[in-house]
Amino acid sequence: MNTSLMTLNCAGCAMSRRRFVAGCVACTGMAGLVAGPRFAAAAEAGGKVRIRIVYSLHAARQPGPDWPNVGFEFGPVMERINDELAKRCPGFEFLASMAKGPEEAKKILEDDATAGIDGYLVYQMNCWNRVVQTIATSNKPVLYADFQFAGSGGFLVYTAAFLRSKAANVAFVASSKIEDVADAVKCFETVKKGGSVADFVAATTKLRVERTPKAGDLACKPDTLKTLSPEECLRRMKASKILAVRDQNSGPAADIMGIPMENVSFAEVNEAWKAADKDEAGAIADRWQKTAAAVVGVSRQTLETSAAMYLAQKAVLKKHGANAITINCLGGFYGGHIHAYPCLGFHELNNEGLVGACECDVRSTATMVAFGALSQGRPGYISDPVVDTARRQIIYAHCVASNRAFGPKGETNPFQILTHSEDRQGASVRSILPVGYMTTTLEIAADRKQILFHQAKIVENDPDDRACRTKICGDPVGDIEKLFTMWDQWGWHRVTFYGDIKEGVFALADAMGWKVVPEA
Repeated sequence: MNTSLMTLNCAGCAMSRRRFVAGCVACTGMAGLVAGPRFAAAAEAGGKVRIRIVYSLHAARQPGPDWPNVGFEFGPVMERINDELAKRCPGFEFLASMAKGPEEAKKILEDDATAGIDGYLVYQMNCWNRVVQTIATSNKPVLYADFQFAGSGGFLVYTAAFLRSKAANVAFVASSKIEDVADAVKCFETVKKGGSVADFVAATTKLRVERTPKAGDLACKPDTLKTLSPEECLRRMKASKILAVRDQNSGPAADIMGIPMENVSFAEVNEAWKAADKDEAGAIADRWQKTAAAVVGVSRQTLETSAAMYLAQKAVLKKHGANAITINCLGGFYGGHIHAYPCLGFHELNNEGLVGACECDVRSTATMVAFGALSQGRPGYISDPVVDTARRQIIYAHCVASNRAFGPKGETNPFQILTHSEDRQGASVRSILPVGYMTTTLEIAADRKQILFHQAKIVENDPDDRACRTKICGDPVGDIEKLFTMWDQWGWHRVTFYGDIKEGVFALADAMGWKVVPEA
């Protein structure tokens, strides 16, 4: 991956990190101006294009668990972006601010009313801060950028919403290369020279499409997978059962995609965790230590408590006659309702042909159950994707993954045990998944009777320390531009399976009376 925003030489920066952060702290809230010698005063700018950079984030130093991770220092990153844009765009004057939400974004617009701002560059630095929506109401040209593996969830969802609403003044850039951001910024000159805002948006779109590489060689390694018939798949779905552990409630729940479901309380899982055999948990921890390629930052005690959580999940599944469990892991852990992350347990379940799914996402869990059955036991991989046009890749990122991508009897691949990325606590998995294979990515919407669908050839694993631990990079089949259009309607999660199961997906949809929605 190009990590230029993180690794640029700062020797020539006009503003030290201390000055940058001190300027931010001195702001009213977070919305105050951050300026330095490289960001010339208006009187010195002459006829330069005047752009306000708005960094959308919680704080200069991340205060809590979120992408990219707790404690992340944004100050040096913002400083490097500022410096690079000033260096690469000599015909521009830049003013930089931070905002964590709509109120601070509104204050920026109010302060800019007489500041002669020609346009805005909004950088999504954390996922869900709603800043760009307010800045877009300025009706000035807005360029929306993703700081990848940090703001990508909000960036994808909010960009899709802008595209769906046909927002006339918002353009976007989704590249890991700072030069692509800088050249997109230069498109603001279109308006300064008398063009329309629509001309600006068209120029950035043209640049993005031209800069995106063509699809690589999509020929894949052999994979002899044969999917089940729709009839047999539906039979196995009906014979399955999902346990949803969302809160302290338990009891019946509505079926999803024809798959029975039941609510289970945190308390039941926690009691099963307390009752787990300590010797058996210790033996599992021993196996993990021996088979993992590395164990980094995770104590022996944490391995044992994680193994006990795996045994608890198995016990609860057996008690309820279920083959799939999804747990509100963050809510349970932070609320003190459970005392170990279920990530390593999910990893084990998925290796065994069962289903362990993150975040009590029942829709993705049903997707894993249905298409795991269709693919004869291959595990689904829930992810939070990132799209990078610089590499023409979709990167599937999460802290849980199987290391048996071809099913319980398939070959294993190396894996590492690390802390959960967002909070640097507990234990999770970085699976170094196989490359060169075709994958099929899906998500179901039972209320609409739809199945979202795209495919990609896996070309590499990304080791970036930001965001979730496992990151497999795919070269998408089809139009990568279309991949920006669905996130506001479908949410961020996707479920990826190794194998070309397209024909089986369409056949199952036909048998159910559902519609397949191609995402690319």
